[in-house]
Amino acid sequence: MKKNILITLLTALLLSSCGEYNKLLKSTDYEYKYEAAKNYFAKGQYSRATTLLNELITILKGTDKAEESLYMLGMCYYNQKDFQTAAQTFIQYYNSYPRGIYTELARFHAGKALYLDTPEPRLDQSGTYGAIQQLQMFMEYFPESSKKNEAQEMIFALQDKLVMKEYLSAKMYYNLGNYLGNNYLSCVITAQNALKDYPYTNLREDLSILILKAKYEMAVYSVEEKKAERYREAVDEYYAFKNEFPESKYLKEADKIFKESEKALGKQPETEEE
Repeated sequence: MKKNILITLLTALLLSSCGEYNKLLKSTDYEYKYEAAKNYFAKGQYSRATTLLNELITILKGTDKAEESLYMLGMCYYNQKDFQTAAQTFIQYYNSYPRGIYTELARFHAGKALYLDTPEPRLDQSGTYGAIQQLQMFMEYFPESSKKNEAQEMIFALQDKLVMKEYLSAKMYYNLGNYLGNNYLSCVITAQNALKDYPYTNLREDLSILILKAKYEMAVYSVEEKKAERYREAVDEYYAFKNEFPESKYLKEADKIFKESEKALGKQPETEEE
């Protein structure tokens, strides 16, 4: 114990001198390198710690120092914001040490690293699905973890990002209209699938009005024999929308669609007084 404390103190002293790091890289004293890596890590010099730890995790394999070195390496990448490499390192850790000292933290940080690396909604969201998977696995393995709530909040945020991508896609289809095909139908299908997959999303109202608007436009541009059926579908969608969102910010727009649809069907729309 005294020997380890002495090595740590000597390491901290030597590392403060100029050029010592370059000498350290050439050293074959792996105990010294291990203590140096820990010292650099503690001081926030993650780049230097990373270089040493990458060498040590192989040399110290089979020892408790290898386990700690691998976890520290993951945290070095994490603190340098190299989130993809950090996640890969944490995954390597918990696969190598499924019952290790740092397994709970490694699983959590694997998910959080991927969460922090996810792109904005307009881009490919495969990384978002990966982050959700890692965080869900963390919660399954450690349901009583003190980090459970944080993991759950990250999952909700990631799901919001996936819904936003679907909303933007549905909106794009709506804006394309009949350009090169019936994009209104694509809008309806995309929005309906988003509501089915994420029924509690904050974008539920926005997706619902897109469905109503798209169904109305489909009626407007339908061939004559399908117009009545599609206007009735728009009316039905209006009632569903108004029942769910009676105080909607889109209510004026929805009411206009309803009146135009009823007019097209040869009916007199009911007024609010009636």
